[in-house]
Amino acid sequence: MNAPPPSHARLATRDIANHLHSYTNLATHPQVGPLIIERGDGVYVQDDQGRRYIEAMAGLWCTSLGFSHPRLIKAGSDALARLPNYHTFNHRSNPPVIELAERLLALAPVPMSKVFFANSGSEANDTAVKLVWYYHNAIGKRDKKKILARLGGYHGVTVATASLTGLPYNHKDFDLPIARIGHVDNPHFFKFGQPGETEEQFATRLAESLEARILAEGPDTVAAFIAEPIMGAGGVIVPPATYFDKIQPVLRKYDVLLIADEVICGFYRTGESFGSATYGIRPDILTCAKALSSGYAPISAVMVNDAVHRALVENAGRIGTFGHGFTYSGHPVTTAIALETLKVYEDENIAEHVRAISPRFIERLRGFADRPLVAEVRGKGLIGGIELMADKAARKPFDPVGKIGAQLASLALEQGLIVRAMGDSIGFCPPLITTAAQIDEIFDKFDQALTRLEQTL
Repeated sequence: MNAPPPSHARLATRDIANHLHSYTNLATHPQVGPLIIERGDGVYVQDDQGRRYIEAMAGLWCTSLGFSHPRLIKAGSDALARLPNYHTFNHRSNPPVIELAERLLALAPVPMSKVFFANSGSEANDTAVKLVWYYHNAIGKRDKKKILARLGGYHGVTVATASLTGLPYNHKDFDLPIARIGHVDNPHFFKFGQPGETEEQFATRLAESLEARILAEGPDTVAAFIAEPIMGAGGVIVPPATYFDKIQPVLRKYDVLLIADEVICGFYRTGESFGSATYGIRPDILTCAKALSSGYAPISAVMVNDAVHRALVENAGRIGTFGHGFTYSGHPVTTAIALETLKVYEDENIAEHVRAISPRFIERLRGFADRPLVAEVRGKGLIGGIELMADKAARKPFDPVGKIGAQLASLALEQGLIVRAMGDSIGFCPPLITTAAQIDEIFDKFDQALTRLEQTL
């Protein structure tokens, strides 16, 4: 006879006793306790008490094909039965990693030469940092090592990638950022545009500021610039008009590599294969993760162009090996799942679906613009954000920042809706398979939560 499932109270007690949570207030967790999700189906998940939620964040920006796609489940099961583990060190390979690399290069927004596999967006961006340094050593520019990121950007949590991340919680008391990493302007026009300034003028000012920073640092010392097409965890910040058009000539002028962090935007989130295609970005290095496997298995990838690859090859020849890699780089199970994910995107016309459904998503998002607490709505494709402020006419934030956002996310949860509060910005990033009716369900539930919040203030 099967044992009865453990009660929520017992599971919660065990979680609190044993589990160190990511991005959680560790001091309040014993009182708040965990939300224990035990199953998922399509765009919905269910907790251990039988409550059902529509997942408007696709987990952590990643479960693009929902939580129960049969082809991905079968691909993982078949791969486990065929070859449950092998590595890609010392000239080893496996069939799915070979085909996946080939497909990624065919999908890339600009010509790329090779693909390196890792296990998370953090590892991919950390690899990009190492490749930038290795590349410049290889071409004899040993002083060209500084990497510029943007305030408000998010690139991961390793020592290097948390340094690239331009958010205070990722630095405070971690002794970060490390040397050779700096930050330039946040491109959030609503917050940082000057009175009377157009988006295009703001973009020009940011490009001029970037050039001034490169000159101040010394062009011979600045190696790379990293940017998300749309900033995700920084609040879903859509770039101002002409921003990347004006940034990229500055980078080319001073021979600064461009890293496109496509961890969130990659694989049709913006309606194109990559956010780089949406915004005309031409990276030298591109990182991706999350929707690469629809979040079904940990995997990420780093694509490099021919110039970078040739330098890696020459330097590895001099040294005797390319001294970088992870045990699970190109793992045969995760690459098989990722490969099937790319095939599903194609077979199910996911790009066309996103382009067809995104106008409804943006329309419903913009429907909140006139609410008294909503200062700004922004979005592209199937990713969006709503900014809350105490006085939107005066652009006065709540004090303390973050309390109201967390309260609204909690009220949404009570309505059966999972969103994410990033400070006082609420993020929406539903699975790409979401239907028009489900988009309405998301925003109807959010409307109920926002109304309850308005009634308490």
